[in-house]
Amino acid sequence: MVLEHRTIGDFAVGRYVAGVVLCLALLIGTGPVYAQARSTVTAPDSIATRVMACTTCHGLRGEGSNDDYFPRLAGKPARYLYNQLVAFRDGQRKYAPMNYLLEYLPDAYLQEMAEYFAEQQTPFPTLPKPDVSPAVMALGQKLTLEGDDRRHIPSCVACHGASLTGVSPDIPGLLGLRTKYISAQLGASRYGARVSAKPNCMQKITVLLSDADIAAAAAYLSSLPSPPNPAPATEGSLKLALTCQSSEAR
Repeated sequence: MVLEHRTIGDFAVGRYVAGVVLCLALLIGTGPVYAQARSTVTAPDSIATRVMACTTCHGLRGEGSNDDYFPRLAGKPARYLYNQLVAFRDGQRKYAPMNYLLEYLPDAYLQEMAEYFAEQQTPFPTLPKPDVSPAVMALGQKLTLEGDDRRHIPSCVACHGASLTGVSPDIPGLLGLRTKYISAQLGASRYGARVSAKPNCMQKITVLLSDADIAAAAAYLSSLPSPPNPAPATEGSLKLALTCQSSEAR
């Protein structure tokens, strides 16, 4: 494939087709089907087409899927989503299908995708009730709503807003996410596998968390009901914990 002679639109369609079939190949393990479909399937160049490789895993409108590790994208702040797409493209976040799909996409393309999902408003899913003890749930509630001053751990609401729906332009909502996904992302942040531009606030916080803290916070957050208003809090409405006042990706 000679990429330098293709337009961005043509390349986008080709990348979408490859992405969709890659996701199918990952699910059913049929590499030859991927190779054949990549050479024969075409699609119009539109925003709906451009995001179809995303919606294969993240839901038709970014509402998330039944898989524990494909999170909700709908309604999250556009700049947060854009920063995460850039991080996957540039290898700061590592997940092979995402790294592959985004590898050659320009900033403007990623911005368009981020804005599309930020504009989507879809119902929050009904998640399975976490199978944990009342003591674990109580710890998760404390960390989420109060933090732990003794260990210098700020609460989740201190950065993600009182309703936990995030804060524009950079901080994501935490509702509608499954326990295993939240736990995995907190662990990845703690061990440096998920990073952001400086000051990398989440890593400063997660290194203070024990395995029990992470399990409890993830269980409690995933147990919360849908918010009355899913919109992120407005920029400047919240004084952030630590030194996170700058507009860095979380």
